[in-house]
Amino acid sequence: MRLGDVNGPSRATGVEDLLRELLPQVLGTLARRWGDFDAAEDAVQDALLIAARRWAVEGPPDNPRGWLITVASRRLTDQYRQDVARRRRETTAAAMVAARDRIAAPADTDPTAGDDTLFLLFLCCHPSLTAESQIALTLRAVGGLTTAQIASAFLVPVSTMTRRISRAKQRMAVDGPTFGPLSERDRDERLRAVMQVLYLIFNEGYTASGGTCLQRAELAAAAIRLARLVHRLLPDEGEAAGLLALMLLTDARSAARSRPDGALVPLDEQDRDLWSAAEIREGIDLIEQTLPRSLVGPYQIQAAIAAVHSEAARAEDTDWPQIVALYELLETVAPSPVVTLNHAVARAMTDGPQAGLDMLAELGSDGRLAGYHRLIAVRAHLLEMLGDLAAARAAYRTAARRTTSLPEQRYLESRASALGPEDKPELP
Repeated sequence: MRLGDVNGPSRATGVEDLLRELLPQVLGTLARRWGDFDAAEDAVQDALLIAARRWAVEGPPDNPRGWLITVASRRLTDQYRQDVARRRRETTAAAMVAARDRIAAPADTDPTAGDDTLFLLFLCCHPSLTAESQIALTLRAVGGLTTAQIASAFLVPVSTMTRRISRAKQRMAVDGPTFGPLSERDRDERLRAVMQVLYLIFNEGYTASGGTCLQRAELAAAAIRLARLVHRLLPDEGEAAGLLALMLLTDARSAARSRPDGALVPLDEQDRDLWSAAEIREGIDLIEQTLPRSLVGPYQIQAAIAAVHSEAARAEDTDWPQIVALYELLETVAPSPVVTLNHAVARAMTDGPQAGLDMLAELGSDGRLAGYHRLIAVRAHLLEMLGDLAAARAAYRTAARRTTSLPEQRYLESRASALGPEDKPELP
């Protein structure tokens, strides 16, 4: 939904920001109370459209959330009345009466009522859905992005994304979405799924997996906005704070990651004066507040690693021994091939490139990284550090062929060309 520029861009922008903030709260409330996600989403979209036109002229009401819930509830009630009139089924009539009774409850329009955004996030990350469907539904229902925007971000046709979202809704309806209270175990599992989805959204925004652009700023911004919501709703959840801190500390480098022509700039060559001091300060504050009072999890450790990078005024000032220690901890808490890959880079900076290459050799048999271009690119970098330029050049070119990101491909090709003319067959 785009709200337009009714009555000037300034007021329209303010109204759009307010409606984007209220969208997940209102949709979460309606979906929970009516038990019908699809119908609730249609009703909320209608209410948002009415509000966008009216508020841009009159200004928002005193209780905008309650106003939207009331208008959307009336839309749902009218729809159920039409269903009753058309089908004349007692069960439908009973459902309408029960729903109307629930809507009449004071909590629906009470501005101090609980925020249902977390419920909506849990619903969008329903365990029966694939990761792709969870991401699409979260961005649409909670992030406020249109289907066209989501499709563009993931380089798929709008029709494909529309079908993906529709299938996700149908799957939830068939499997029975959880509208009641969750057990502590189910809550923890659903929260982990939510954070994983937000992490995947951010990663795709920060480094696009394909296409001509290095970054997709709208996805990174949506992930940060949603991570802020989760942290606000769960202020004592250490990993929620860690995830937000990780995103902020990573996103802080965005302006320095590419040149005016779009060429990729690696971390050690970036102009650190371009890094966002405000995001770095907020991210570090979150980590310092969280680590002493919560169980340490993988997002907090990754945020701590990002903080060490952020605190170095120059690349050569980076405290690599501390980063190695943090990666050792991360491999204990949440081992994965990607963690080991990053650990190998840090180890090479402290103990020399051969130490890093030895770690990469252990990853070679892991099928999860088969053909992974970043594994090959890291090997190329370490071979270059070691002085084996021919092998490094061949590895850079192999990595360039494996990536679907044009900026990464150009960067890897440029690294290969900088090492001199070809004199050895490329790696298979």
